[in-house]
Amino acid sequence: MTAEIISVLAVFAPQFTRPTWKNIQTLFLGAVLCRGARRVTNILRVMGLAKEKNYSKYHRVLSHARWDGLVLSKILLGLLIALLPPSWPILIAVDETLERRKGKKIKAKGVYRDAVRSSQTHVVTTFGLKWECMMLIVPLPWCKRPWALPFLTVLAPSKKANEKADRRHKTSIDWTRQMVKLVSRWLKRPWILIGDGAYACMKLARNCVKHKVTLISRLRLDAQLFESPEVKPKRRGRPPVKGKRIDLKAMVDDLTQPWQLITVNWYGGEQKTLECLSFTCFWYHAGELPLPLRIVLVKTPDGKNKAEVFFSTDEKNLPVQIINWFVLRWNIEVTFAETRMHLGVETQRQWSDNAIQRCTPLLMAIYSILTLVAIKMNDAKTMLVYETTSWYDKNGELTFADIIVAIRRSIWTKQHFSKSASNDNFVKFTAQEISYLISQLSLAA
Repeated sequence: MTAEIISVLAVFAPQFTRPTWKNIQTLFLGAVLCRGARRVTNILRVMGLAKEKNYSKYHRVLSHARWDGLVLSKILLGLLIALLPPSWPILIAVDETLERRKGKKIKAKGVYRDAVRSSQTHVVTTFGLKWECMMLIVPLPWCKRPWALPFLTVLAPSKKANEKADRRHKTSIDWTRQMVKLVSRWLKRPWILIGDGAYACMKLARNCVKHKVTLISRLRLDAQLFESPEVKPKRRGRPPVKGKRIDLKAMVDDLTQPWQLITVNWYGGEQKTLECLSFTCFWYHAGELPLPLRIVLVKTPDGKNKAEVFFSTDEKNLPVQIINWFVLRWNIEVTFAETRMHLGVETQRQWSDNAIQRCTPLLMAIYSILTLVAIKMNDAKTMLVYETTSWYDKNGELTFADIIVAIRRSIWTKQHFSKSASNDNFVKFTAQEISYLISQLSLAA
């Protein structure tokens, strides 16, 4: 392994026994060098261990070895937090993703809507595993767009699977509330949670406020928002907790409102001018105390909706900040796509319950670990220049594909081309080394 890889992985070594740690290093290098399906058998072929008699020890790393994934997530989060500039807030995006899996032995599977294959008029369902993921939004030196780096991935079994196992079913909001509590205990300071409209839930918002977390998400136009209660003379009975109902749909066409033009950072690194209306109000559900919010109502004349509503549980946030931070949430979708394309998420075939719960979070974590390795390579001036073509100009930015290619080259260089001395006497490859190198390159291609 290269010095950059060792410096990043060494932080995790104390959490494993020596035999397990040795096998994990083999699996890590194989997962980086391998392309296509990230099965343990494919990884062993790439690492030249196709004739290993005791190959089951590598399977046991995922199915039987004792190690705590939450401790590893905490360590990884600490490494990623160190990358943030002093002026950059702790922005964590949360979302769920579907791993398509089927089979009688996959106990936690369920039938879910496939967001990639579905449209607004046509819904496609498929068997799979649902994962709740949290990713830290980090600006990187080689890209204008901040990256979403995974550090915590949790399996959310289906309702039917929980009923069979006689367990209490947890929804996506329940898992997110539990993850918010855990991350807040790790960080011990305020941070910002960004989610799409599926996370616009009062229970989650209250949980965030309780743990000094700011929730930023999107509301519906028919949300139950109310003005502050009117102060009236003393009278008998319970004092009112809310005022007049706010009709967001009517406010869109109301030109008497103090609409303002703001310039925000839009998708693709562009600047966009929006017409918005910002105010504070109360979010109220029957049986619960009102929750104060900062609302940003944005007109979208070219969108599918007449207007979009964004909110923050911190009333001090400015409209520009809320929209800029919400736009950064889209980077989590990019990470989902790249982990499937370059790290083989959704191609593993474990049947053990323990291995299923561990494999996908490890592959997601490798995305962040490789980014940390690339930063060390960039600091040491060993990072390769981005590769461009006549039909694809990257405008001087590196992609994850460039990073994983650079790390693979550094591993192969360390393994096969570091034997030559500093003089002019070259060391020749043996026939066995040449055969192994060709086999490794062909399996990894």
